[in-house]
Amino acid sequence: MSLEAHIQELEAKRQQLKQTIAELMAHPSVDDIEIARLKREKLHIKDEIARLKKELGAA
Repeated sequence: MSLEAHIQELEAKRQQLKQTIAELMAHPSVDDIEIARLKREKLHIKDEIARLKKELGAA
């Protein structure tokens, strides 16, 4: 898999997490622990995307 394709895959996963978080927060019985876990995962993906883009730019 090319680096660009991997970045696109991560961006799609991050967008899906963003949508899932929004849906969970819209419900009255919000699981704060699950939302926090998803937000951490989303942030980790964002950091990974930034690292890969930097690596791509340096190559």
